Amino acid sequence: MVDALGVAVVGFGWMGRVHTRAYARLPHHYPGLPLRPRLVTVAEEVPGRAEEAAGRFGFARATRDWREVAADARVQAVSITAPTFLHREIGVAMAEAGKHIWIEKPVGLTGEDTRAVADAVARSGVQGAVGFNYRNAPAVEAARELVVSGGIGTVTHVRIRLFSDYAAHPETALTWRYERERGGSGVLGDLASHGADLARFLLGDIASVTADTAVFVPERARPAGVTAGHARAPGGEPGRVENEDYAGCLLRFASGARGVLEACRVSVGEQNNYGFEVHGTRGAAFWDFRRMNELGVSRGTAYQDQPVSTVHVGPGAGEYAAFQPGAANAMGFDDLKVIEAYRFLRSVAEGAPYGATLRDAVCSAAVLDAMARSARSGSWVDVDAG
Repeated sequence: MVDALGVAVVGFGWMGRVHTRAYARLPHHYPGLPLRPRLVTVAEEVPGRAEEAAGRFGFARATRDWREVAADARVQAVSITAPTFLHREIGVAMAEAGKHIWIEKPVGLTGEDTRAVADAVARSGVQGAVGFNYRNAPAVEAARELVVSGGIGTVTHVRIRLFSDYAAHPETALTWRYERERGGSGVLGDLASHGADLARFLLGDIASVTADTAVFVPERARPAGVTAGHARAPGGEPGRVENEDYAGCLLRFASGARGVLEACRVSVGEQNNYGFEVHGTRGAAFWDFRRMNELGVSRGTAYQDQPVSTVHVGPGAGEYAAFQPGAANAMGFDDLKVIEAYRFLRSVAEGAPYGATLRDAVCSAAVLDAMARSARSGSWVDVDAG
């Protein structure tokens, strides 16, 4: 028997649409899931956007006030895809109202915000999932299994990169993303949060960091009206960019391994250049998001001049079999969110966490806080995940 689960989406920009499509696709990819999402409410404060979303995607109700979602007994689970500065308030309120939450990263502007949401989830006994989507790629899960099993020996070091050009144009509008009070720590929260999660997912806890940050586009134009995504505002009144365009960090892991993490939102010529290289005493693993279904693997006893093979992941890796019947059939970004939605609803159905949790978000936020402190002090800083 399949039970209906009333879901709501709070915040309906691009990521809100991604979550909604993921819910709609769940029965196609996971027909055995004992819960069937039912789209109850969409909440979005931009005039007209919620109504448009309801008509297009089939929500039963549209509202501009997310508080109505918290008070609605028909809603059992909520996707929180609103701007970052709202995540703590909405996340705590939804958990305290007894709603299971699937919340995008970063969960708050600071580690304190993230811990507040995590504590509310723990107190309320609801399930909480976090949007660390890159760890859901079957090739990434295969890489983790290779590392954990000792397939490349003892891990010595890792390099993680997250380079993008979404903010590279100097006419990109000065939206909330570039303000410290509403956007938080800039590229740290937006991209480096994924890097910190990948690092921990692959190699375990991060013990300490030393970091440097920079703003390369110090002024942007204020938009005249409502914006979506990374719109431009040519000719607008200039304003100061308050948070980071770039972050570079050295990592020391609890295991003794070392790492490098770099993230930049103004990298001209780079479109979603996200990936990692993990090196061990007997081999290495390489992954590039732009070739998401491939994993570069070097294994053996040659050490010097040891070749690298390209492995096209298939049904034996992660959740690949839910999407494609054979290796080398491509998966895409939205598929990773379907996997996330499946693990979220499985958590709700079974009362046990699957996939990235609020604890993972707390650990990522602790790394970001340590990076920010290190950038200010110029010294090594210990990571305190509480």
